Amino acid sequence: MITPAQKFLKDNKISFKEYEYECTVDHDFGKFAASALGIEEAKVFKTILLVQDKTFVTAITPVNGKISLKNAARIMGLKSLEVAKPADATRITGYVMGGVSPFGQKRKTLTLLCDSAMQFDEVLVSGGRRGLSIGLSPADIVRLTDAKVGDFLEHKSA
Repeated sequence: MITPAQKFLKDNKISFKEYEYECTVDHDFGKFAASALGIEEAKVFKTILLVQDKTFVTAITPVNGKISLKNAARIMGLKSLEVAKPADATRITGYVMGGVSPFGQKRKTLTLLCDSAMQFDEVLVSGGRRGLSIGLSPADIVRLTDAKVGDFLEHKSA
């Protein structure tokens, strides 16, 4: 069955590859996808919904990175951000945890893409259900979602 994310990409005539795998976990979905597909974690991105009051931000971040909420808020021009509750993420996006795609969401959100994506020709994001990743150009992600691109990861100081 086609997901809203796949339909959105097809409707926008975006070239993408589908990567299917059997999802057997109930957490850390992105790292599991990278391992199951044999693709380096830096190229596989997870979608995390952030919120400030009623402003929602879809953060697309590498599965091997940890979001700095302070840096994400600064880039988005917001006072602060926190991770949205799973029930809110499902209500806003229409997707279940582990299958939240930046494309075809029920409600349009602001989008933030980690700048590390721009070094690759193709990155993987969720295809709209657990066990389905979509590979596409980071430039297409930016264009389709009007994403702001920046470094919002936590970096360990030496």
